[in-house]
Amino acid sequence: MDIAARIDHAVAAALEDKRVVGSVVIVKRDGETLHRRAAGLANRETGRTMQPDAIFRLSSLTKPIVATTVLAMAERGLLRLSDPVTRYLPDFRPKLADGSAPDITLQHLITHTAGLGPMPPLFEDERTDPEFLAVGLDRWHLSLERNLARLMRVPLQFAPGVGWAYSAGIDVLGAVAATLVGGTLGDAVATYVTGPLGMGDTRFSVTDVSRLAAPYADGPEGPVLMGDPHEVANPRGGITTYYPGLILDPKAYHAGGGGMAGTADDFMTLLEMLRTGGGAILSPQMLAEGAADQLAADVHQSPGWKFGYFGAVLVDPVLAESPQSVGTYRWGGIYGHSWFIDPAEELSVVAMTNTGLEGSDGRFPIDIRNAVYGRNH
Repeated sequence: MDIAARIDHAVAAALEDKRVVGSVVIVKRDGETLHRRAAGLANRETGRTMQPDAIFRLSSLTKPIVATTVLAMAERGLLRLSDPVTRYLPDFRPKLADGSAPDITLQHLITHTAGLGPMPPLFEDERTDPEFLAVGLDRWHLSLERNLARLMRVPLQFAPGVGWAYSAGIDVLGAVAATLVGGTLGDAVATYVTGPLGMGDTRFSVTDVSRLAAPYADGPEGPVLMGDPHEVANPRGGITTYYPGLILDPKAYHAGGGGMAGTADDFMTLLEMLRTGGGAILSPQMLAEGAADQLAADVHQSPGWKFGYFGAVLVDPVLAESPQSVGTYRWGGIYGHSWFIDPAEELSVVAMTNTGLEGSDGRFPIDIRNAVYGRNH
């Protein structure tokens, strides 16, 4: 089978096994489209079929878009990654457990080495706070400043730079970008990335609700339509909570870590810009820095993987049990997405589904990866 047939086979198996409801997968090698196909249903309840131009909640696919925005701003002299966050957000000074408040740089935020954790759930005193009672579950109605203040109430997990922990740091980075443009994070993203690249459907809102894929979550009998909120047990032993209504709420703050919506075509445009050298967005030097490992020598994101500015960076394919080349970088999004760039093979791949966590953390992204490389395991 050729690569397109292998991918079709992997997608068909996921649909038949009721692991995902619908998907859009695009593969390019050296700029040539080897596969671009939609499969399954965008909305199972209405019978709407998945289309290639479907709009998805991007979740953490937002992160490389925001990272690219910040790097583009750095190229233009608006900021430096070595700057402390307090240069732009003077009140943002989280503390370690011992009460000390170390300097956190923009570099720490973009690489998830700041020691921060995720945005915390409600604190006990917030359960009677009039501001929280007013917004209820819609905590994204709070200002970004209020949410950053909540983030500071949790002690840092480690001193900045000495460890790696997936965190709300990109939300903080997004607040820096918004401050510098004197508007919203969406303004910054549109000015420096999505506007110049023509990513017209990628924003902190939905351009066409009729193309928005319905969100589904893993269930014991197959995918279930998400509630709002919706909780799913994740592979790390914790709970992943979804708020699918957030993208449709114009009052929501622009969350740099996961607040955007967009299409697979738009995201492939971003990936191809990164793969081919940065175009008019980033210099080749900045791109090379962003695609390289930025962690301390003894720090890893996971076995065989380190981390750069855009996502995880493959340093040991054997340890990672991956057919990808050294230097491949990748990430995903909890609504059911995965992507990777393999520079050595001139490959860009994006696989979007409307089913989390199967499409991001389950068998599906592994099957797609293996289909691309012609592996059976």
